[in-house]
Amino acid sequence: MKPGETVFVVDDDDAVRESLRALLEAAAFHVDDFGSAAAFLDAYKPSRPGCLVADIRMPDMDGLGLQEELVRRRIELPVVVITGHGDVPLAVRAMKAGAVDFIEKPFDDQLLLDSVERALESGRKLKSHANFSQMAIDRVASLTRRERQVLEGLIAGHPNKVIAYELGISPRTVEVHRANLTEKMQARNLSDLVRMALEAGVSPAGET
Repeated sequence: MKPGETVFVVDDDDAVRESLRALLEAAAFHVDDFGSAAAFLDAYKPSRPGCLVADIRMPDMDGLGLQEELVRRRIELPVVVITGHGDVPLAVRAMKAGAVDFIEKPFDDQLLLDSVERALESGRKLKSHANFSQMAIDRVASLTRRERQVLEGLIAGHPNKVIAYELGISPRTVEVHRANLTEKMQARNLSDLVRMALEAGVSPAGET
């Protein structure tokens, strides 16, 4: 577990919630627990990284409803759902909706801990991807109109001479724009440029 990460436990059963907290804290996880989905939603701040462990069956809003509400709010918090006997169809629905894992009661302690670690790792990847996406968008936004046109030609696979012809400029001017945009995008090579451009939503020249 990395500093700043929290395992959020949501279960209406006090005994289960306390047991989960004890297990997770003994394994050095930082834990916040809630007796209902509503209490969690009221307290949670999207800036807090971590994962959610929620019982699939709770009064008012159940674990599946909580997961769907997170999706509706565009909160990318990895979810592990805890299910009782006969709740597997609900767990499958949760998995289809994006849950990382589901654990059946009574569960093995290590199985739960492994699931939580997978969920936290999933959250780290989501955050890393979100950071990369924003970086790519910001760098593309720094380009001039002509530099972006040259970039669109590059990711379409066009050589400098073709880009120059299509834009009505000289190949030498394309080279200058290419050097400038490569520096602005902080790209090591063409592969870097293509990856960032596509992540930022830039379409190759000739595509709508």
